[in-house]
Amino acid sequence: MTLLLLAYLGGALTILSPCILPVLPFVFARADRDFLRNGAPLLLGMAITFAAVASLAAVGGHWAVEANRYGRLAALLLMTLFGLGLLWPALAERALRPLVAIGARVSQRSGEGPRGAFMIGAATGLLWAPCAGPILGLVLTGAALQGPTATGSALLLAYAAGAATSLALALVAGGRLLAGLKRALGVGEWLRRGLGAGVLVSVAAIALGLDTGLLTRLSVAGTTRVEQALIERIHPQAAERDSGATTMMMAANPSMMMAAPGAAADGATPPEMPSLDGAVEWLNSPPLSTADLRGKVVLVDFWTYSCINCLRTLPTVRAWAERYRDQGLVVIGVHAPEFAFEKDLGNVRDAVRDLGITYPVAVDNDYRIWRAFRNRYWPAHYFVDAQGRIRHRQFGEGNHEASETVIRQLLSENGRPVSGEFAQAQGQGAALASDAAQVGSPETYLGYDRAENFASPGGAQADVVHGYALPRQLDLNQWGLQGRWQVEDERAVLVEAPGRIAYRFHARDLHLVLGPAEPGRRLRFRVTIDGHAPGVDHGVDVDAAGNGVVEGQRLYQLIRQQGGARERRFEIEFLDAGLQAYAFTFG
Repeated sequence: MTLLLLAYLGGALTILSPCILPVLPFVFARADRDFLRNGAPLLLGMAITFAAVASLAAVGGHWAVEANRYGRLAALLLMTLFGLGLLWPALAERALRPLVAIGARVSQRSGEGPRGAFMIGAATGLLWAPCAGPILGLVLTGAALQGPTATGSALLLAYAAGAATSLALALVAGGRLLAGLKRALGVGEWLRRGLGAGVLVSVAAIALGLDTGLLTRLSVAGTTRVEQALIERIHPQAAERDSGATTMMMAANPSMMMAAPGAAADGATPPEMPSLDGAVEWLNSPPLSTADLRGKVVLVDFWTYSCINCLRTLPTVRAWAERYRDQGLVVIGVHAPEFAFEKDLGNVRDAVRDLGITYPVAVDNDYRIWRAFRNRYWPAHYFVDAQGRIRHRQFGEGNHEASETVIRQLLSENGRPVSGEFAQAQGQGAALASDAAQVGSPETYLGYDRAENFASPGGAQADVVHGYALPRQLDLNQWGLQGRWQVEDERAVLVEAPGRIAYRFHARDLHLVLGPAEPGRRLRFRVTIDGHAPGVDHGVDVDAAGNGVVEGQRLYQLIRQQGGARERRFEIEFLDAGLQAYAFTFG
């Protein structure tokens, strides 16, 4: 119930976001008509369609995204005709007669009663792309990771209902204002034409992607703090996270590409350790069951090998596994992939070997163990006592001493008290602890499903080879491409060399998840920072001159500023084609 309330309030807050602007002309085009026969059916159609499409896109994968593209095209056409019908009904006698006449009929029918208004509302729901703040991120992530459930659909409907409520209040107030202007000034015809022009402008803005580009960048900072405060007050379990926790997010709209600052599944962690039967393979161990683990203290660590937060936590987890193995601690890593290449068993085996992981690893490619634990984050630690009860959990980086204290307590309860110093772990390279307080740049995805702040002129062109150019100037956290790239759902692929990526960031460290399209290929690249070779500020995968090679699909550390976090312009030039770029992370 608390999540439903949270989703409703998150939707209601969208009225304060610039991302609502493109749909306002659709809503206000009939503000001067009876609300119950026009406004209410329109908002109902918008809410139901948005919830249905968002549910499909969150759980249905790429096929649902493709289907939604065609729905959006149909909705754009319908709204174009509707706008033309409002703006130029008299042109039916001229050259545009067939097109405008259809638009006029659409406009008239939508004004006749609830059925037409509901149709316009359904089209609005297909076109609405709300900016994904913490609350929408929480809802969509739960839908994506838990699969199709009535709860997920109900939360999305509650979010849409909240938006419809705030729009209804605005619509009633706007209707009174328009009616007053008509009576006082006699400008009804001009108001109608103005609304028609507004509809056409909105159609153009949505078609050009401005609703998920510029407006998203303006919107995200606006309500994020308010939404996070609501999460912490209404549903503290969802707010229980480290600031460095990585979360998975799927956007309801195919052109809507962003990463959520927080996410949740369906609620509380189960009281007892769930089954581990969902693993597709076990590494370093035969398959383990809850029966095998009864009588031992267990640490279950959810991770994925390209996640920088996970990499920074692994040295501590390895140290715990070695320090307390003889006292009865069993550490189990559950590798739950974020990107498709992390489902490749060969890649996972190589990562486990290269990272020095010797404890058992369950490869959870189908998220069955993830869902059984109702997990929400990478990394996430679950501490299980000898009776199989989950006694503690830690999401994200940090709090290592408190977590180790829990391990010692559970071992002591099991008759194996521990004394002496705590385990010592110091990460090197990318695994070095983050300068989190100074990080001013978010994890940024390059695939269109979750990307944001893309600044190359013309925006991203989904699933087609396109020539991109870098903007002359990048604002903080903006990025762009140069060269011939194909932007896909979770990555950008360089089709012809050379190609560049630029990003203006504020952090000590910059990492980029990269890989060759063809296994075994070595792809050369060169890095600059503020136009110069990085020198002493180079990362572990780059030399002082900025040169490096992509040899496998993993996270590459490209910049580590010796003087601490500063705002800089980063560029990487790839000298060979066939490069796949997935996500920036910072530390």
